[in-house]
Amino acid sequence: MRASFRSPLSRPKVPSPNTYPLQMEPVPGPGGTARPALARSAGIIAVAFVASRVLGLVREVIVAYYFGTGGVSDAYVAAFRVPDLLFLVIMAGSFGSAFVPVFAGFMGRGDEERAWRLASAVITWSTLSVAVLASIIFLAAEPIVRRLVVPGLEPEFQQITINLMRLLLLSPMLLGLGIAAKGILEAQDRYVLPALAPLVYNLSIILGGIFLVPSFGIYALGIGVVVGAAAHFAIQVPELLKSGIRFSPTLDRSIDGLGTVWRLLLPRVLGQAAFQINFIVVTFFASSVSEGASAAMNFAWQLLMLPHGVLALSISTVIFPTMSRLYDQGRIEELRTTFFQAVRPLVYLTIPASIGLLAFRLPIIRVTLRFGSFDESSVRLVAAPVAFFAMGLIFYAFVEVLTRVFYAMRDTRTPVIAGLSTIALNILLCGLLVGPLGIAGLALSLSLTTAIEGAILAAVLIWRLGFRDAGLGFWSYRVVLAALVMGGFVAALAGPLEVVTRVGAAPAPTGALLLALAIGIAAAAYGLASLIVGLPEAERVAAPLANRAAKLLGTSHRP
Repeated sequence: MRASFRSPLSRPKVPSPNTYPLQMEPVPGPGGTARPALARSAGIIAVAFVASRVLGLVREVIVAYYFGTGGVSDAYVAAFRVPDLLFLVIMAGSFGSAFVPVFAGFMGRGDEERAWRLASAVITWSTLSVAVLASIIFLAAEPIVRRLVVPGLEPEFQQITINLMRLLLLSPMLLGLGIAAKGILEAQDRYVLPALAPLVYNLSIILGGIFLVPSFGIYALGIGVVVGAAAHFAIQVPELLKSGIRFSPTLDRSIDGLGTVWRLLLPRVLGQAAFQINFIVVTFFASSVSEGASAAMNFAWQLLMLPHGVLALSISTVIFPTMSRLYDQGRIEELRTTFFQAVRPLVYLTIPASIGLLAFRLPIIRVTLRFGSFDESSVRLVAAPVAFFAMGLIFYAFVEVLTRVFYAMRDTRTPVIAGLSTIALNILLCGLLVGPLGIAGLALSLSLTTAIEGAILAAVLIWRLGFRDAGLGFWSYRVVLAALVMGGFVAALAGPLEVVTRVGAAPAPTGALLLALAIGIAAAAYGLASLIVGLPEAERVAAPLANRAAKLLGTSHRP
């Protein structure tokens, strides 16, 4: 998905990453005011991501309860593919990598008038584009679904897909306005309401499932999506008004900064298209495997998105506006520092999350999804792709953060070239692996191509910014040691936990409690091993806890 190859920048010696704690000093933001520390902002977003992913999981539980992994669920999943492509390519692309750096640059220089004129122009052009394309797709929905998206699905489920897709075409423009608001607010370091917006989106789908499914069937979820997309924007309006937004619709192509946005957007459009095309490819192949295969892939992906959202998305969301401003001001050394502040905790936390998801996948699926129509055969069907998604979690996290670095440096071509180079490979691997491995082969293909994409991005970034001087070798060695210790505990717990969570082995609440206990033991083992090998990330967590305990005991603690 993702090379504007400039001459390598000068490479002053990079301090040891051990000097880069996530809690950094406030950095001057727009208008000269102090920005919140990255750790605090990342914490707010991480909490909101956790809540959003939990609600997203509840949403998936409702789909699983009513529809399991049958043909109706396949239709529901497939119906999102083209509307998601439309949304990601135009709205998310416009107000992500293309808009934020330019808008943040104007705001950082105190030029609010140009910033708001630019925002007005981008909103007008992108909304109009989505409206026109959605109308065309609405008319061509039948051949798109039957020939390109799910040709292997039964005709009755193809028709459900067509109907749902036409309903869902209302959401890209509404949700796009929410993403526009999110981009504008985050460029001004206003994170709270943008972080809460996905909560109301998921809550709307949940309520639609609870109250409308008995009357409208699977279409109730589509109604919830459209209402939730509108609410996603509406909840951010008060903060937009407080930010001083001045919106005036315009199609004027001569507005300052608009040409830069378009130059940044074109590669981003290709990158987002590549990302979504890979999912359309997976849905295409899954529809020919078995009934429920597309739904199972979606359930597996949603389980992956919980740790991915909490870790990679929260951190990358916070550092993006910061790095955009630093690059715009030519402060490359500080950009490096910000990047390392993100990468170290990301790697430190993603590795144990990957191990836990891989080892405990069957108990996790049973505890979270096995209700109603979602039976043990559905559990096994979802568990197969989860295994390969879990092994690729670190690569998904790396690509998320590395991509944001390039976008902050106004380079959208490198991520696009990296992403486009993996599409043909993904199609080839899907075709080769789906036969012997089924949908697990599709998950393996996505993880392998993501790893290759990450390697390309990392190689270019090392060449441009000299990150190979960062001194991460010994630190990585200690992370691996701590992960091996955790792996021993996880291996010992996985077998008994798998047995006790089987249907009829124990009451469902008991299984959930034992799963939580096993996760806690594994996390404690990782944390203790990290302290023993001297990982600073663990020490920064342990020191405040020790100080608090010392105060309770009436003693003092000095780390």
